[in-house]
Amino acid sequence: MTTIHAELGPDERRLTGAWDEVYQRALGDEVEARIFWLIRHRLRPVASASGGWEQLFVDPRDGRYWELTFPRGSLHGGGPRQLTLLSVKAAAAKYGEAVRR
Repeated sequence: MTTIHAELGPDERRLTGAWDEVYQRALGDEVEARIFWLIRHRLRPVASASGGWEQLFVDPRDGRYWELTFPRGSLHGGGPRQLTLLSVKAAAAKYGEAVRR
């Protein structure tokens, strides 16, 4: 059964997940789970950069662009995820033609 998480709100700008160590194993927190759910079930992939470590998504509900990154990339598996709102201009500058202006 899939847990349903909250949609992205109009006032949200950044979601940053965290890992907790439980029994010598890294487990994502609720924000990490929400980010994963959003990119799997709500956001539409648009483009990627840096060998796939940076990915651009669009929210089909409102057309906003969201960038998925791994700010603690030195950790195993890239570390916890971060989802950041990008302006159309910033998205186009980084991801090029894939972005609708």
